[in-house]
Amino acid sequence: MNEFNRYIERLIEYAPKLAVSLYETGIMMGFAMAAAILLGLPLGTLLFLSAKGNPLENRYIQQLSNVFINIIRSFPFLLLVVVMQPLIRGVYGRATGDPIAASFPMMLIAIALYARFVEQSLHDVPKGVMETAESMGASTPQLVWKFIYVEARSSLLIGFTTAFVSFISYSTIMGVVGGGGIGDFAIRYGYQRYETDIMYTSIVIIVIFVIMVQWLGMYTAKRLDKR
Repeated sequence: MNEFNRYIERLIEYAPKLAVSLYETGIMMGFAMAAAILLGLPLGTLLFLSAKGNPLENRYIQQLSNVFINIIRSFPFLLLVVVMQPLIRGVYGRATGDPIAASFPMMLIAIALYARFVEQSLHDVPKGVMETAESMGASTPQLVWKFIYVEARSSLLIGFTTAFVSFISYSTIMGVVGGGGIGDFAIRYGYQRYETDIMYTSIVIIVIFVIMVQWLGMYTAKRLDKR
């Protein structure tokens, strides 16, 4: 009981720092999600449309986009963070100790990761959907927005949910380079101070959050799937 009371006291003591770390993680996640939707979704769509037999067939765009995505996705994330330090410092003015600075490599990996999910989802759309759109004289934007996205919306959401869970993992890695967030909190106030209970508390918070996001994403995707 005394040990439990001491744990509660430590938890209360660290609560303000924990709240700040969750806020920092939220900033990084927000930038990553925005990049995934605003840039990853169009890039994945372009990959699909430029494939052989599709409306915007273009071998060079297809290959160039694939090379970019494959390089970013295969690059070890921690090394990607280190390599990007000079660029981040030149653009933002600082490369560590700030959640916005830490968001740059997360945004890059978010774009590549979700673009691949989008491409795979769109390739799963039945060919009959595109044939129907073409027979109705739909333009390429109409084909994408009124036919392909509508048909693939459930799969797109599942892909985004999966990518979101990966973003959480990447955000915890940012703590290694002083990027802040819940990962930095677990390392600084848990691991380095031998406060294992604080470290495990951080892990439990991350796991609960991931489970909630996964459940919400799958539930919503199931509701959207009209097939």
